[in-house]
Amino acid sequence: MHTTLTSKGQVTIPKHVRLALKLEPGAAVAFAINDAGDVVVRPASETKTKLAKTNKIRDRFESARGIATIKWRTDTLMALLRSND
Repeated sequence: MHTTLTSKGQVTIPKHVRLALKLEPGAAVAFAINDAGDVVVRPASETKTKLAKTNKIRDRFESARGIATIKWRTDTLMALLRSND
């Protein structure tokens, strides 16, 4: 089966592929190119989990998670961000 690339770079994923991957409208998908040069389409959450396990992808925020020492209250932070001083 083939599809046509639109002027915006969009394609329609064929129905049998959407059904096989259990993709529903609004679902995030990830594209990759394997060693053979083939394009691989996967549900995004599955791809992130599998790649993270094999260390091919690293969450860019992981090293910063949990190291903040300042406990901001939302209203204090918003006042600081909104101040015109």
